[in-house]
Amino acid sequence: MALLDWYDRHARSLPWRAPPNGPARMDPYRVWLSEVMLQQTTVATVSPYFERFVSRWPTVADLAAAPREDVLRLWAGLGYYSRARNLHAAALAVAGAGGFPADETALRALPGVGAYTAAAIATIAFGLPANVVDGNVERVMARLHAVETPLPDAKPELAALAARYVTPERPGDWAQALMDLGATVCTPRAPGCDRCPAAFACKALESGAPETFPRRRAKAAKPERHGVAFRLLRGGDILLVRRPEKGLLGGMVALPTTPWRDEVWDRDAARAHAPADADWRASGAVRHVFTHFTLTLEVWTAEGDAEGDWRAFADVGAHGLPTVFRKAAMLS
Repeated sequence: MALLDWYDRHARSLPWRAPPNGPARMDPYRVWLSEVMLQQTTVATVSPYFERFVSRWPTVADLAAAPREDVLRLWAGLGYYSRARNLHAAALAVAGAGGFPADETALRALPGVGAYTAAAIATIAFGLPANVVDGNVERVMARLHAVETPLPDAKPELAALAARYVTPERPGDWAQALMDLGATVCTPRAPGCDRCPAAFACKALESGAPETFPRRRAKAAKPERHGVAFRLLRGGDILLVRRPEKGLLGGMVALPTTPWRDEVWDRDAARAHAPADADWRASGAVRHVFTHFTLTLEVWTAEGDAEGDWRAFADVGAHGLPTVFRKAAMLS
């Protein structure tokens, strides 16, 4: 097939991949770990995290034996922290079962493993024909067939189109070839149609405007939310807390904060959530964009004392704080 021939020559070299058309299948642990990390995150961002994880925990049994807090700490900055909690829970399940199941249905039973991730592991690690559809594959299918239905409504149609091409011949390479085609040639803007092995059959290219596919509905503006983060210092230490297990950034080490809400906090209302009765002063604000909203955190600073988890302020970057709290803690 033209796409597999193209992949043999142009496959991306990634730290979790085996060479194309090789005799060795990929380690299910490395496939699973990379696919979980790549959920809503770019290859460039994931690669150094992946290298650190497999250096620290070379096998799924090693990861399962690690304290969850260590996993969360090494994950800090990668975002979508429920993935890290599910990663550790799934490692415990896999290690307890003696290895990864070579079956999509059983893979989907693991914490944090959805339809896409299960299909990716099944085909890339175990060589099973499976329909692996990520954003890159959706874009390739939308252009190849000039699908007019806008995303996200088009997702079932695009998945059905991709399923037509699933083959028992090198299924893992086929899935990765489609993803690489979307990532490196059939890109969102300025697609390299002159380099595409499927250009001869592409209806979007035939239309003269391939970059307009996939069609999309206009995006609604993200809601704005507001909070106050409390930076309480005692000598060379800073007070940290652990966020509730459920909810955004669940189980992560953080600064104490007010709840996050639509309205800006007035001073008296915010002080009621402060960890100590102290002389709080405004130190500035940080903004952070989450998937569904944008957060503005005012940062208040004070010297004082309180019961809690005190850690060295000089090492605040090593405590595993999520990005938004690391930015707040280090605000000058």
